[in-house]
Amino acid sequence: MLSTPDDPSIGVLNGLSEMAKSKGVSISEFIKEVETIVHGTTVTTNAVLTYNGAKTGLLTTKGLRDALEMRRGIREEQYNNRYTNVKPLVPRYLRVPIEERLDYKGEVVVPLKESDIQESLEKFKNENIEAMAVCFMNSFANKDHESKAKEFVKTHLPDAYLTVSSELLPSIRFYDRISTTVLNSYVGPILRGYLSSLTKKLKDIGFSGVLLIMQSNGGVISPEIATNTAAATLLSGPAGGPVAGIAYTSIQGYNDCITVDMGGTSFDAALIKDKTPLVTTEGEINRLRLALPMLGIVTIGAGGGSIGWIDEGGLLRMGPQSAGAKPGPACYDLGGEKPTATDADLILGYLDPDFFAGGKIRLNYDKAKEAIKTQIADKLNLNLVEAAAGMYQVINVNMASGVREVSVKRGYDPREFPLVVAGGAGPVHACMIALELEIPAMIIPKESSIFCAAGMLMSDLKHDFVRTYAVSFDNVESKTFKSHFQDMEENGNKLLESENIPKDRIEALYSLDMRYVKQYHEVNVVITKDEVDNVDLDSITKKFHPEHNRLYGYSLEDEGTPIELINMRLTLIGKTDKPKFIEEENKSEDASDAVKGRRNVYLPNKKDFQELDVYDGFKLKCGNKIAGPAIIEQVNTTTFVSPEYNVICDKYGSYTMYLKTKEKEILERVLK
Repeated sequence: MLSTPDDPSIGVLNGLSEMAKSKGVSISEFIKEVETIVHGTTVTTNAVLTYNGAKTGLLTTKGLRDALEMRRGIREEQYNNRYTNVKPLVPRYLRVPIEERLDYKGEVVVPLKESDIQESLEKFKNENIEAMAVCFMNSFANKDHESKAKEFVKTHLPDAYLTVSSELLPSIRFYDRISTTVLNSYVGPILRGYLSSLTKKLKDIGFSGVLLIMQSNGGVISPEIATNTAAATLLSGPAGGPVAGIAYTSIQGYNDCITVDMGGTSFDAALIKDKTPLVTTEGEINRLRLALPMLGIVTIGAGGGSIGWIDEGGLLRMGPQSAGAKPGPACYDLGGEKPTATDADLILGYLDPDFFAGGKIRLNYDKAKEAIKTQIADKLNLNLVEAAAGMYQVINVNMASGVREVSVKRGYDPREFPLVVAGGAGPVHACMIALELEIPAMIIPKESSIFCAAGMLMSDLKHDFVRTYAVSFDNVESKTFKSHFQDMEENGNKLLESENIPKDRIEALYSLDMRYVKQYHEVNVVITKDEVDNVDLDSITKKFHPEHNRLYGYSLEDEGTPIELINMRLTLIGKTDKPKFIEEENKSEDASDAVKGRRNVYLPNKKDFQELDVYDGFKLKCGNKIAGPAIIEQVNTTTFVSPEYNVICDKYGSYTMYLKTKEKEILERVLK
């Protein structure tokens, strides 16, 4: 089903209609049986990427109105003198300086000049401002000035969406805080309008259950809380993937995995260690800092719609430009004329033109051939197959680089992690990505094309809190240390209570941002409740040194270098009921009953076509084994099994693809 970018809520209703149709009932009958809808949306992400957010005004400390453009004073491309700065979301004339100043302890240096706020709000009224952001220097240590500004804004601009930095992100680092605050206000009215429209449409068709919204931290929240913290939904689209990855790999006894998701436009990669996805507070969207906790997902422009092109040096490139859903790849025959990864997959025989999306979309081989020939093959003096194979290879290498970003660059060896492959296009390319990285095993969920959606159903409610407590570790005061965590827990428990989560289903995760004295970046160290209650600094210190060594390759433990505490973090999780996997009984290895035909498929390592068996994925049963090379087709995806790999179907209907040299150990996991 194609997306509906003009009004995403229509796509939601279309999806529900398709489900009802498959059940043979009307949508009104179907929706009455639905208790929970978990919804992920890209409306906020798209607003930032296209600069189509709300018209936003900013109140900030006098002398700091240009912080959005100055940022942290670091050039992204140090030696590129032509590299232009990112365009701020709030133009300079809408960034108003307010006379006030707090020191780092939160003590008043310059009193708040309320007349400055009143004058600015008159200006914003005349400018028809839709949203307001308030961010003063050092407000994380004392929110009084921001609270007073908040009351003025609510009185004079009652309809404007309002974000106050001390409520959204009460932590150190001014640029991070002001950028995140502005992002929240910029997308707030967009999300508020969308969720209002969606809830109304759902109500109109008779939905009376619970609607939950996906966050970028891998958890879900109520629409009311999502509306107030709209920035938490930025880049939340792929956040369900790691959650689903944990579920699928845990079945086989894995605690770690790498998830990859290749859709129509992008490729998302994430690493999970000890059943916990890596989290970052230094995220960016469109080069703008987003300092709210989010899953450490690397996203690159590599999807089925990624366009092939020749650069100035005569080299073949793939993406990041995408043909999108409309007009889409040339083979969609919807007006697209650019050669894409999907066109190459069709030429190479990985896709059946008569069975794409189960036959709902018939692919035009001649259109794909023409696009690749004229725009790639002829320009590089290659034949059609060589050009298509080159496109396939380049995008595979790009995706392997994305996996290295989340593994090697973070101190992990990808060969030690099973690869969980998702997305409509992912299984077509999985073998070549794994071979490039020497990964021995892959798990391809039967629901791979809706992998993130499946992960959303497995997600818990999740709220993140932070308090800055910048102090030498030797000078940490036990009372202050405990009180910060207690304050965050009280606030979190109230939120989860408002979302109907009982106390016995709440889990608390504690961590600290720490660093050696005078370092620039912090290391996040996970700590236990006992370490919090007992303020066990020695135990925490022993965790910091090896974590620093893993991330940066060295430790200063032997030198006795002092450690600083910067931020205290708490994540409160409200456990939800999860859907259960349906198990099948073990069947025989023989998968011959699932063979639906044969076709010529290009084998990259042989650089030639070979006629392969094509299997119907929905006829494969638990224990069925397929020797590569082969093709497995489903309505929602196609899996290419290269000659180096075999596949076995597990008791949940998913495929485990493994190197033939690793057969014994993999089969023991799958069939236990």
